[in-house]
Amino acid sequence: MLNKVILIGRLTRDPELRYTQNGTPVANFTLAVDRAFSSKQGERETDFINIVVWQKLGEHCANHLGKGRLVAVDGRLQIRSYDDNQGIKRRVAEVVANDVRFLDWPKEDREAPPVAAGGSKASGEGFASEISFNEEEIPF
Repeated sequence: MLNKVILIGRLTRDPELRYTQNGTPVANFTLAVDRAFSSKQGERETDFINIVVWQKLGEHCANHLGKGRLVAVDGRLQIRSYDDNQGIKRRVAEVVANDVRFLDWPKEDREAPPVAAGGSKASGEGFASEISFNEEEIPF
């Protein structure tokens, strides 16, 4: 069986970092991912996907990412249930990240290379740590 998700998108807000009762760090953020096709009205649609990042990788994301940053996320889809305040059972879908790659530079430091935030993989595996392209050359 296989449960693998790869996404490239932009953060809709700064990551939220918190700690579990036993001190394990966990960061949450939402990724805006454009669909590959346009609607009937000719507009690009966007999906907003919740991302969960655990341990050191979560701390790294919370300390170095912010709203609008472009990232690649490699992880697995998780669907969990919980009871809300009114006792109604709710389900939520989210991606639990194994690897997060920073694909752009912070606005205040355009000369620095992108930061590669490796999860359980060695730094040479997974996504490329640097991507260079001219945005004017992209046809869309």
